[in-house]
Amino acid sequence: MPHSASDEFAIEVRNVSMVYGAGASAFTALDDVEVAIRENEFFTLLGPSGCGKTTLLRLIAGFSYPSGGDIRLHGQNIAALPPFKRPVNTVFQNYALFPHMTVSENIAFGLAMLKRSRTEIRDSVDRMLKLVQLEALKDRKTAQLSGGQQQRVALARALAPQPKVLLLDEPLSALDFKLRKEMQIELKRLQHETGITFIFVTHDQEEALTMADRIAVMSAGRILQIGSPREIYDRPAERFVADFIGETNFMQADVLSSADGMAEVALPGGKRIPALVVEGFRPSGQVSIVVRPEHAQIVEAGPEAHLTGTLENTVYFGTDTHFHIRLDGGRQFILRRQNSRSAAAAPQNGTVVGIRIDDGAAQILKD
Repeated sequence: MPHSASDEFAIEVRNVSMVYGAGASAFTALDDVEVAIRENEFFTLLGPSGCGKTTLLRLIAGFSYPSGGDIRLHGQNIAALPPFKRPVNTVFQNYALFPHMTVSENIAFGLAMLKRSRTEIRDSVDRMLKLVQLEALKDRKTAQLSGGQQQRVALARALAPQPKVLLLDEPLSALDFKLRKEMQIELKRLQHETGITFIFVTHDQEEALTMADRIAVMSAGRILQIGSPREIYDRPAERFVADFIGETNFMQADVLSSADGMAEVALPGGKRIPALVVEGFRPSGQVSIVVRPEHAQIVEAGPEAHLTGTLENTVYFGTDTHFHIRLDGGRQFILRRQNSRSAAAAPQNGTVVGIRIDDGAAQILKD
């Protein structure tokens, strides 16, 4: 990525490392991380616990300082600035609201600390209450609110000073499933209406796919891939990304030929199919290929099938059905079919079935 300031980027992280401790006990939390986050973007840092995503968020917020590298806000290096000198606000996991204050007083608190005028504070509070749809609860103490309402107050308080960037550290993790789904849509609405750059940290792949404009998948202090939700899901760059995002079928195959981003491979059993190849990778020999469960069909065992196996288990999920098939070689293959009134009847468990992989669905991965 070229190192030149650009109005297009709200945040640029350049070769940032974070090392805790020294000598034999040193731990590298971030390893030469580089990412540019666009103005007005909903950007998500996604990965398992301990991958470095919250550490990176804390560095952007100013709660910690990097061991090396630069962090730039609209081209200005802010890596050494204290938090109160950065036009950045954070929404934490536990919301950190003041229980003795009303909703309006919580929203006004940060503005008062910034010594804004009474008129500006009143107008900002009214605007934020309307934005998060809490006008009717403005005089209620936050301890009397539901979890979803408290989260909206926390968001309103963080948005009131009109920061250039809003950081969100797994703010939905304490909510129940249904409310979490509702707040995912609400967060996306708020980001769209305010035009503020959101940087959202989560370990929940569904949250990331639902809300983000782009996702950075992290592991062991490194960013493995950056892309849109569709790019990350449909074209994972390596095995960890494919395995972490959604359900995935992995198989070994032999490369027969490759050129221009495509290869022909032989599956276990000998059937040949085309497979996509990650840009810049030239596969040879035996490789791993990935096929998403919804990108294959159950067919009769025979010439039309690319793979053959025994249906071991059928799981009904309402919107779709998952078929667990034990392939002839012993590996399991999961196939997902959307439910509809016109869908064919599911085979009985124990039936020998064929699997046909959709054209263009198989992809060769870097291990």
